This record gives sequence, C-alpha cells and structure tokens, in this order.
Amino acid sequence: MKLTQTFCTTSTRSHLYKCFALAESIAKYKGELIVLLTDAKSYEEDPPENVQVIFLDDVNSSLANQIKIKYKSSPDKLRWSLKPVLIIHLLAKHNKVIYLDNDLFFFNDFNFLFDHLEISPLLLTPHHYPRDPKKELNWFEANFRVGLYNAGFIGANTDAISTLEWWAKACLYRCEKNYWRGLFDDQKYLDLFPIIDPSTKTLQHLGCNVAAWNKDICALDEHSEMLLINETFPLIFYHFNAYSFTHLAKDSKILKRYFTSLKKYKHHLKLEDLIPREKYIEKLKLAVWKVLNQWNA
Repeated sequence: MKLTQTFCTTSTRSHLYKCFALAESIAKYKGELIVLLTDAKSYEEDPPENVQVIFLDDVNSSLANQIKIKYKSSPDKLRWSLKPVLIIHLLAKHNKVIYLDNDLFFFNDFNFLFDHLEISPLLLTPHHYPRDPKKELNWFEANFRVGLYNAGFIGANTDAISTLEWWAKACLYRCEKNYWRGLFDDQKYLDLFPIIDPSTKTLQHLGCNVAAWNKDICALDEHSEMLLINETFPLIFYHFNAYSFTHLAKDSKILKRYFTSLKKYKHHLKLEDLIPREKYIEKLKLAVWKVLNQWNA
C-alpha cells in the first residue's frame, strides 16, 4: 500500500503501544506515522508497517538541541517542547505534516484534513470546552486558563515554519503550568497562532478531537452506524486521554474498539490500567477553586 499522508507524534518507549494503535487506525486511509522516541536509542517492539521510529539524534537543529539540553531531566516537557521542531524537521521532506498525541484514535477518513493544508499553513482544533458562564464554571474558565486550542493536534505545511519556530522558542522560554503567568505547558501558546498568522485555520468539523471534556458541544451518538456527532458530523478521531477514560462507559463502542487495538501491542493490558486514580491534589485544587468562586460571586 502506498502511503500518502504523513502524521507524527512524540513518545517514550513505555507508550509505543499507543503509537502503534494510532498507526493502525490511520493505515486504512493510507496514513503513515513517524514516531520520535525521546527516551531510548533502540526498541524491540514490532510496529505496524506504516510506522517509522526516529530518535533524538535524528532531529538536529539549533532550537532542537537547546530544547534537549534545557529539558533533558523532564521527560514530559521534553516531548511537548519538541513538537514544533519535529514538525519542522519533517517538513524538509514532506509538504504537509500533522502532529498527533499518541492517545488519539481514528474512526473515519481523515484525508480532508490534509486538503485544508493546501490552503492554510496551520490547522488547529478547539477544545470546545463548555461555554455557558452560568454553569460548569470551572470548565468555562478552562477556555482561558488552559487554552482555546488542543495541542494534541497540529497541522502544518511549509509556509508555517516561521510560526513553528516561534512556538519552539516560546516552549524554550517556559514549558510549565503556571496560571499566574498565563502559561499551560506548550499548549497556551497556540492561542496566538491566528494572530501571528491570520491564515491559520480553526477546524469547524466537530468530529475531530472529540473527548469527554467537550461531550456537551460534541455529543457522540454511539448507537449510530457512522458514530455521528450532533447527528451531523461523523466521528473522525477521539482523544483517549486520562479524563476521557474516567468518563467513558465501560460498554462504550469506541472504547472497546480502541482497547482491542491497544491489546494487540500490549497483550497483558487491562482496562483498569488505563483509568487513572484522581490525585488528591487535583481534588483539593478543585475544592479550593469552588470556595473562592463562591466567595467572589
């Protein structure tokens, strides 16, 4: 099968099985996945045919090397900050590249996403957090605290390189969750993309980057044959992050399909292994937020 569309992701070796499941989901539609492995120089796992694994030494540029040095002791910050330089690296060979977090999974044809990149240099997906200022206020404020766009999906063509370089420099400046500074890792910087480059495309297809956090705006009907969103948009890809796992029903059709794919590459995996325990500190922060919000009302 001739592969026609290029995706990429960053990963540690412990999460390669998620990368391979992601690759399996795009293979049907002739997608290839290039995985930047950030914590190893080799691996023994057997990947799908449409996967190419590269290593830190393969991505060489001044910005890339500065990021490697600054975040060498922080695996998460290293992976997140390397996104823009990985995309730039791949654009030297490919006209269009889409970065994906490795916990995404596709259910329908994605090729229209690359069609957008024929016209727009950058492609972003909104979080679609709840927007009603009279209810679910913690989620309403997340739009401004966490960012309008989700950094688990970034599409780019060769005209986007200067903006990607700016993003890499911003990540080099700081990659941290710091609400007082208005920062959220690599993600909050994306809010400036449409200002830096007004040709940036905000994806309006509600079947893209569906997750538990946007279930009210992107309502998934799992009983429909096409897995429709809002009875209109076919589900293109779902974001199976920790929050989604804690809110999906165990008999969810999409969860079963994703878990079946994961099991091919991590045979002893159990569903409960994917559902994180809510950290005490997160519960405490939410409780404090609610008290402060009532006090300021």
